[in-house]
Amino acid sequence: MHSIKTVGIIAKPNVERAAVLVPELVRWLRERNIDPVCDEAAAQYAGLGNGLQRDCLAERCDLIVVLGGDGTLLSAARAVHGKAIPLFPVNLGGLGFLTAITVEEIYPELERALRNEHRIGERRMISCELVRNKETMAAYEALNDVVLTKGSIARVVDLDTHVDGRFVCAYKADGLIISTPTGSTAYSLSAGGPIIFPTVAALCITPICPHMLTNRPVILPNTSLIEIICRSAESGIFLTIDGQVGAPLQFNDRVVCRSSSHTVHLIRPPKMHFFDVLREKLKWGER
Repeated sequence: MHSIKTVGIIAKPNVERAAVLVPELVRWLRERNIDPVCDEAAAQYAGLGNGLQRDCLAERCDLIVVLGGDGTLLSAARAVHGKAIPLFPVNLGGLGFLTAITVEEIYPELERALRNEHRIGERRMISCELVRNKETMAAYEALNDVVLTKGSIARVVDLDTHVDGRFVCAYKADGLIISTPTGSTAYSLSAGGPIIFPTVAALCITPICPHMLTNRPVILPNTSLIEIICRSAESGIFLTIDGQVGAPLQFNDRVVCRSSSHTVHLIRPPKMHFFDVLREKLKWGER
């Protein structure tokens, strides 16, 4: 990677720890002749005016520091538009499977990144299209998952699912999760899905509270084209991308998912392996 001259800062709003950390980080960068560029929340913490929208940072930065939790990182991942800009994810509290760098490690790890000695993990995203009456109504990119779920009405939803044009199942369930390996430790895990090693080229279909107990999660190659047809006539079914954005679904809407051409580049702690994260976050037993 070329030398780092401009660093973006994306911060979760209304976090007391960030109010101290962001001004300190801005000073640290400037002392090293690196230009800090802040999103709106980070700019408020640092007293730098309005800041930039997150999707504008990717055009200006060589590296982006993400301060928050996994939700903040998911938002940042979509904002970089698939560009090969390293994201430096710092956990400000909470579970944080993806934000593995601690506050105490920020400056030693940034020094490592400035020397081009950092370790980068590439995470494949998933593409999703909402098709209604043969017209594409919306297109999304997700790092974790695409979820179809019921709203407030306590009824199961009917979702016909096809893979590569072949019928798989008419799910009756509270919903359906299509996850990447990265997303396998998120909502899919809570719904009984498997943990998938991040570099495995796969997608996973996980039903949420299926009516038939034999409806189990299915792991597919990442070359698969997954098509889900909404067969529920009532309203209240929602398509959600990474738990953050989405749209309501109508009868006969089609949700088409495939592995994306985009990857997210995450800077990882040098000595922390995926299984170390699982042991720490899931409280797995030590030897």
